[in-house]
Amino acid sequence: MAIELYRPHRDYHYFSIKRAEELKQRIEPYLQKANQIPAGLNLTDLYSAQKERILQYFGATQEIWDDWRWQMSHRITDVNTLDSLFPLTDAQKNEISTVGRIYRWAVSPYYLSLMDFSNPEDPILLQGIPKIEELFDKSGEEDPMGEALTSPAPCITRRYPDRLIINVTNMCGMYCRHCQRRRNIGETDGHKEKEDLKVALDYIRENPEIRDVLITGGDAFLLSDQTIEWLLAELHSIPHVEIKRLGTRVPVTLPMRITDELLAILAKYPPIYINTQFNHPKEVTLEAKKAADRLVSAGVVLGNQAVLLKGINTDPDVMKKMNQELLKIRVRPYYIFHAKNVKGTRHFIPSIQEGLAVMEALRGFTSGLAVPTYIINAPKGGGKTPLLPQYLLSLDEHRAVLKTWEGKIVYYENHYADEG
Repeated sequence: MAIELYRPHRDYHYFSIKRAEELKQRIEPYLQKANQIPAGLNLTDLYSAQKERILQYFGATQEIWDDWRWQMSHRITDVNTLDSLFPLTDAQKNEISTVGRIYRWAVSPYYLSLMDFSNPEDPILLQGIPKIEELFDKSGEEDPMGEALTSPAPCITRRYPDRLIINVTNMCGMYCRHCQRRRNIGETDGHKEKEDLKVALDYIRENPEIRDVLITGGDAFLLSDQTIEWLLAELHSIPHVEIKRLGTRVPVTLPMRITDELLAILAKYPPIYINTQFNHPKEVTLEAKKAADRLVSAGVVLGNQAVLLKGINTDPDVMKKMNQELLKIRVRPYYIFHAKNVKGTRHFIPSIQEGLAVMEALRGFTSGLAVPTYIINAPKGGGKTPLLPQYLLSLDEHRAVLKTWEGKIVYYENHYADEG
């Protein structure tokens, strides 16, 4: 007996083709623009040339470049060294020196190699090199998150019922100009005293509702391997601690910190989650990919917590491109944080409308994996508050009125009550 193959109704086929063409037209403007957005994986030759320039200046080799301790000891922290590497104008030198007397700065040689000094609006340059606008901020706060008000024990920040932060250091591979904790940077690098960390661990032991602990700073991976292992082993031994997280930007600013020794430690204490902070597709480099690959191989789950920064990633297409680049290196976009009202950083703070526009340009226009949650941190320790474009227009016991990702209005039956 002949089997009749299923053939869609001619009208269905027509509408399917028409819909496919409509969707193709929707993405065409982004595809044209995306090719013009610089992405680190496509800039390897440029980055290699700048790296060679820095190596020659320091009389260093590729092997030395790959030593994270060398990177830390050779961070660029003064305008004369920077000018010798990438010549600056007198106005630029004066600007950097003036701001540097108030707010400390430091950039790893690696992150410096990603900067385009021919473009004053380069998103990497803006994140790492001081700008005079930092001194114009009259309304920012030292501690808008109220961390001092939510610290029940040394090194602890607690804002939620079942999780908390251990703040372990003020050290970073680079001091980001938008840093939320710039009040902690000070004039010298330093880790928290071990005795204080022991008190913090005791606090966690004594509070069995704590199931999730984030080790952060500064940058958690700027601790020694020995201290990282000690902290992870202590947390791993506490029965009610289910999840260990580390906050680090080293995959972005110091990827050579992801050493074999560190990976062996991380592999011993699962589950471990790492959230990093890529803010622009230029930061998604071959070196960052290698660091991410190595962390994944150790069983680490990787996420990204971008900060929405004016002039860096408030263009919806730039954010979309970055999130797509992150997925290629197995880093899941997790949060987009609205920049906090930290003193000296107000020039980075966009409007909430800009943040919502970014989210509207992501939802439906790219895969859900590339759509993080847009977050505003409520002042004074109020915690993370998610913001969404208005997709639910009204709701009663009979129906919901929805706005789709395309802006179309649809009506959805609501089985609010059992009619039987």
